[in-house]
Amino acid sequence: MKQILLVCNAGMSTSMLVKKMQQSATERGIEISIQAKSMTEAKKNIHEADVILIGPQIRYELLAVKEIAGNIPVDTIDMRDYGMMNGAKVLEQALAWIGEIK
Repeated sequence: MKQILLVCNAGMSTSMLVKKMQQSATERGIEISIQAKSMTEAKKNIHEADVILIGPQIRYELLAVKEIAGNIPVDTIDMRDYGMMNGAKVLEQALAWIGEIK
C-alpha cells in the first residue's frame, strides 16, 4: 500500500486534511495510507513514505526535507487547497507524484 506523509509544525491542522483526503480516496476506491506528522516526527520515519507533502506554513523546510528524503518525492501543499481543506485536490497532488492517478 502506498504511503503519503503530510508534514507541518505540529501535525494538528494537517490531521484534518488527512481525514478529507481519506474520504476522497475511499470515494474513489483507492487504498492508501495517509499520515500527518510534525517535522520532528516526520524525520524519524521519512523513508517509509512514497511521497511527502509539506504544509505551506513550513515551506521554508522544503530543501531540508528533500535532502533527508533522498529519492522520495517532496512537494509543498498548495496554500489555497490547504486553507480550504480540499482533500481531493491534495490527494490528486500526492497521487500525481507517485504515478497513481485514477
